Amino acid sequence: MCAESRREVDLGIGAARLILVPTPIGNLGDITLRAVEVLRGADRILAEDTRRTGVLLSHLGIDRSKLHRLDANATERDLERALRWLLAGDVLAVVTDAGTPCVSDPGHALVCRAVDAGVQVTALPGASAVTAAVALSGLVQGGFSFVGFVPRGQTERMDFIEKLSCMAEPCVCFESPNRLAETLRAMADAMPERPIVIARELTKLHEEVIRGVVRDVALLEREWVGEVTVVLGPWAGRIEEAVSDTQVDARIDDELGRGVHTRTVAAKVAAWSGRSRRDVYARVVERLEMGRR
Repeated sequence: MCAESRREVDLGIGAARLILVPTPIGNLGDITLRAVEVLRGADRILAEDTRRTGVLLSHLGIDRSKLHRLDANATERDLERALRWLLAGDVLAVVTDAGTPCVSDPGHALVCRAVDAGVQVTALPGASAVTAAVALSGLVQGGFSFVGFVPRGQTERMDFIEKLSCMAEPCVCFESPNRLAETLRAMADAMPERPIVIARELTKLHEEVIRGVVRDVALLEREWVGEVTVVLGPWAGRIEEAVSDTQVDARIDDELGRGVHTRTVAAKVAAWSGRSRRDVYARVVERLEMGRR
């Protein structure tokens, strides 16, 4: 058996040349033995942040000279260079700052290029904030939807939350601690009684899990810090009486009076009332016109 074939057997990668390697989401002890072997045996390691990955490699006693940057802003030139390495027979390990590449993290573009070029790709199991949060939440029994990061823009965020309020299955998302309080308030408008778990700083020294319903958690007066994963439990939709036209108009007037953009008002009120955004937007425009008379 040639040295190259023996390495494939030792690493357990078969004919794969591009390997997606999960890294710890907080506790360095969570890296798997196989991940260490692949990182040590790979010809090159493509990292989202070479400084952060360099710390991990130093901890594991792995040569840092193999590190190359490939982040979410990778250029065509960066991708073509990586593809040339693959086509030349190099084994490339892809890592991100924490968790699994391509799961709300960089790596997707290179995987697509590799697949199109006929390069075999494999992924190692390992650390994931999604599965850790789902497991400890007690809210998921069966399937769930992972919907990635909550959008940053206010209108996009309201659209996102409106969609979540229409999904009956458990949902998991990531959110920045700087925007979490605002996002929770918007969720409380759309689905106040929905069960929720906030999993913060998973696997780290200050890990914290907050449980309750969205309305109560949104009312917490506290500072949110650290990495945050949100798990929303099963949801049967609104159980209260239908919101009247008078209530909708009053909410629209209140939002407009606070200077909220018309499309954002429509998204917020639609999520709160359970009505279609198109119908609510028409009422928003009508209320604006009435105010100008």
